[in-house]
Amino acid sequence: MTIATATFPIDLGAYKPLTLDPSQSTLTDEQRETLKANIQLCRDAIVFFTATGAARGVGGHTGGPYDTVPEVMILDAFFRGQPDQFVPIFFDEAGHRVATQYLMSVLRGHMPAEQLMRYREADSKLPGHPELKLTPGVEFSSGRLGHMWPYVNGVALAHPGKAVFCLGSDGSQQEGNDAEAARLAVAQHLNVKLLIDDNDVTIAGHPSKYLPGFSVRQTLEGHGLKVLEGDGEDLDGLYARICEAINTPGPVAVINKRPMCPGIEGLEGSNHGHDVISVKLALQYLEKRGHTAAVDYFNQIEKPKNTYTFLGIGEKWDSNRNVFGDAVNSVLDKMSEADRKAKVMVIDSDLEGSCGLKKIHDAHPEVFIPSGIMERGNLSAAAGFGMEEGKQGIFATFAAFLEMCISEITMARLNYSNLLCHFSHSGIDDMADNTCHFGLNNFFADNGLDDGYDTKLYFPADANQMKACVEAVFFDPGLRFIFSTRSKTPIVLDSDGNELFGGDYKFVPGKDEVIREGTAGYIVSFGDALYRALDAVERLKQDGLDVGLINKPTLNVVDEDMMAKLGNAPFVLTVECFNRKTGLGSRFGSWLLERGYAPKFAYLGTHEEGCGGLWEQYPHQGLDPVGIMNKVKQLVG
Repeated sequence: MTIATATFPIDLGAYKPLTLDPSQSTLTDEQRETLKANIQLCRDAIVFFTATGAARGVGGHTGGPYDTVPEVMILDAFFRGQPDQFVPIFFDEAGHRVATQYLMSVLRGHMPAEQLMRYREADSKLPGHPELKLTPGVEFSSGRLGHMWPYVNGVALAHPGKAVFCLGSDGSQQEGNDAEAARLAVAQHLNVKLLIDDNDVTIAGHPSKYLPGFSVRQTLEGHGLKVLEGDGEDLDGLYARICEAINTPGPVAVINKRPMCPGIEGLEGSNHGHDVISVKLALQYLEKRGHTAAVDYFNQIEKPKNTYTFLGIGEKWDSNRNVFGDAVNSVLDKMSEADRKAKVMVIDSDLEGSCGLKKIHDAHPEVFIPSGIMERGNLSAAAGFGMEEGKQGIFATFAAFLEMCISEITMARLNYSNLLCHFSHSGIDDMADNTCHFGLNNFFADNGLDDGYDTKLYFPADANQMKACVEAVFFDPGLRFIFSTRSKTPIVLDSDGNELFGGDYKFVPGKDEVIREGTAGYIVSFGDALYRALDAVERLKQDGLDVGLINKPTLNVVDEDMMAKLGNAPFVLTVECFNRKTGLGSRFGSWLLERGYAPKFAYLGTHEEGCGGLWEQYPHQGLDPVGIMNKVKQLVG
């Protein structure tokens, strides 16, 4: 935690509110100097407070908000100078650039500067993406690329006669939604002005390398937009182009070319600038800028730790999202190169390092396609590759984006594709990015009919089970969805202290597993909720309440033998990280009733918007061991 009485160590009082008139397309010397000073001040502040997220271990994003400060400063001056001419909101397609919104909230007087030093911290109301009605001064929600421009089109329709701005990026322009938004904006002559940061950087690398032929300018011109392209670090040129965009009726895109993190030594031009700046580089930058108090503040930051001791687990923790890649490689290693190239295709959506696919890319580049931020199209391409018997398409992205791919999943099913999908960052654990990036509605993937092509959902509990699951289902026909978390999970132990899914364990699709027997009733869980439920079970047993635990790693298949066992128990409680409205619990009670069983039943799942932070998300939802034990005691009476 940080010292609560600390003051913000960079003097934001030095910010000079400026008013500008877009009818005057040339800056005076005084205006130029004021803008330059404001830009430098805000860039310094962004480096500082986003780096506190790095120091605290909650991550964040520095490069995007740092890059776009010049555009934002110009917009702020326009909004102050000609408020009736604009919808004065800094709409941003790249929600991870939320530091912009938080800083502007402070500069507009909505919250104290000291609040910024709790960036992405649990319960700070400063999550990793902007959330309307959560953070003072934040005027919209954003976070999934490609979603804001279509929305801003509607804002423009609601405010005829006013210009509406949307901050964009070369990454968000890769999403299909933006192509649709462009066509509507042009067809309806909407007064939407795009300010696009084109730095040739996304999470996994450089679009110019992994998407050769893609041009933001040519794409938007092809849709019929007027495009004004120039150097985003040339203040006079940037200002003149924004003025021209405002003075041109209809949709206009102002594309601003610049390297990522201009002026930050060690990050300029690097895709690592997309993420939060390291404390080391931040200190170097701040020292060079003379911000001694800001440098000293980092000595006051302590990384929060979860000191809770879980029962029933080993000492080793591993990252299932990366273990997925290892497990796939273990299968590919046994195939000849010719077989791999003929039978397997792995398609990435700019998240290979986050979803385990980089391990496959490094080991077997012959089956790997690095692609852009185009989840719908990439999933369909993987499914198309797997249309023929014996061929296998593999696709991966964050679980939050599964919601974007429902129609493509349906078409893959109707075309009898063989498709293996890995959706990492499922659930809520370690999700400082917060609500818009929660992977909650994974059951949406099981949207076929009863007689539809085989579709199975899997959520392994630990690294051992992930390996066993991938190896067991890799060559199965149909659609297979394997889920993992952003967080590491511990190795689950049996009652004798041995690795439950180690040794000669074999994963059997469709079969539930007894983790602990019990006579008072059973908890049914899976994934990263399982070890928390196991801890609750062990503690309840110590208190004399003999509760059992069932692991349900195949989420959407009824194990009739286990259902009979559970149906005759005194109570059944499902515990999961998924949405309480759409997850396992929402259907498990019906499964029991359909079979004539009527134990006491309850279900716990994610039911509130997030609190930010990391593991703190679980107790916030009442899904930690304490919350689970309390619910069991309510059921038992």
